[in-house]
Amino acid sequence: MTGAKPGYFRWFLIFWLFILSAVAFLDRVNISIAGASIASAYHLTNIQLGTVFSALLWGYALFQTLGGRLADRFGPRRVLTMGVIWWGVFTAMTAAVPASISRALILFVAIRFLLGAGEAVVYPASNQFVARWIPSQERGIANGWIFAGVGAGAGLSPPLITFLMLHYGWRASFCVCAGLGLIVGAVWFLTARDSPAEHPSVSSEELAFIRSGLTAKTSIEDHPKLVPWKNVLTSKEVLAVTLSYFCFGYVAWIFFSWFYIYLAQVRGLNLKASAFYAMLPFLAMAVCCTLGGLLSDRLTRIHGPRLGRCILAAVVILCAAVFLVLGAKAESARVASVVLAGGAGALYLAQSSFWSVTADIAGRSAGSVSGFMNMGAQIGGAVTAQLTPWIAVKFGWTASFLVAAALCVIGSAAWLIVDPHRTLATTEENSVASEFNHEGHEGTRKKRFRTQPFV
Repeated sequence: MTGAKPGYFRWFLIFWLFILSAVAFLDRVNISIAGASIASAYHLTNIQLGTVFSALLWGYALFQTLGGRLADRFGPRRVLTMGVIWWGVFTAMTAAVPASISRALILFVAIRFLLGAGEAVVYPASNQFVARWIPSQERGIANGWIFAGVGAGAGLSPPLITFLMLHYGWRASFCVCAGLGLIVGAVWFLTARDSPAEHPSVSSEELAFIRSGLTAKTSIEDHPKLVPWKNVLTSKEVLAVTLSYFCFGYVAWIFFSWFYIYLAQVRGLNLKASAFYAMLPFLAMAVCCTLGGLLSDRLTRIHGPRLGRCILAAVVILCAAVFLVLGAKAESARVASVVLAGGAGALYLAQSSFWSVTADIAGRSAGSVSGFMNMGAQIGGAVTAQLTPWIAVKFGWTASFLVAAALCVIGSAAWLIVDPHRTLATTEENSVASEFNHEGHEGTRKKRFRTQPFV
């Protein structure tokens, strides 16, 4: 490498993945804001509404691994573009369900399931992009920005959907969301490429900088082999982060699915107050995603990935459990809203750790492995969409949050058995990677590969 400064085009594409992430979550959680109006129009109970919420998550969960594999084989550019078109169509179809139709519940469940199937490609494909475009030392903040879109999109939902509902009706809100998705997807297709070497806007200095920070097997571009599923399913690292992400998803989806309704129906806030306070967890998520990514990268550079990725995630998820317990027991609705929002923020300080570790250990198979992990989170979300109102009916809403706090403890403990240096690879990749290291990869990384074998 020369002394010239590398360019920053990779960060423009990370910013656009932030926008895609925001629109994806806007399309995903808009129904939780419009849920009361939909339930009233179609005579649905909260339990039935929970079934509609969970339908998206089951579709999303079941197609995670397939979506990741498609991104590994066909690249994040085309796979993400097709995903955006798919979910835009089914978002619009949600608004097209006739008011007079019988068995509306079945139709809503089918539409939301298929919407979830289309959205399943978003984050596995994004992680495949990160594995190809972002040096290891920048992956924490890159993932922090991408997942800040979760908070931004979910935070935008309460005021935007409430405004559209009040002025144009709930159906219009879904049409607007669908249109935004199609526009953002078109920009992504026009500006993105599957690898930095293919993009005319990437300078030679930036390309050299990117390549210098990729893991060995990510840097090898001649017909890379994907990690066999046996390696994935027998890896304690993959299984541990998937368990932790199941717990993460269960807790996060209480906010995405039920928090607005909880504030309005349980805490007694009016429509506008509910919209305002329902924004707080998502704003906390957006801020803490980027903050967690910065902190993770800094700690990783100074102390290594064990502390910077794993221990950090374990500590902040445990802090989220404390916030959930305190918030659930707070008597004031506004105090409860703020404290519970703190729990959401603490949880999302760990977000980049999940995706950075899977990108590091999986390399060119990052889409598949992160898709498998994310399937765990979405199953957790599907469970909470249906289980949370059931627990609330049987034992009260405080119990619902206490269950979530207990799962935070489990999710925190799972990180303690993760070794971020253990990578997934085939025997052929191991030998090539050894040659790659022998020829002079980055100094500290070269030492690591010599002393830490692929498994």
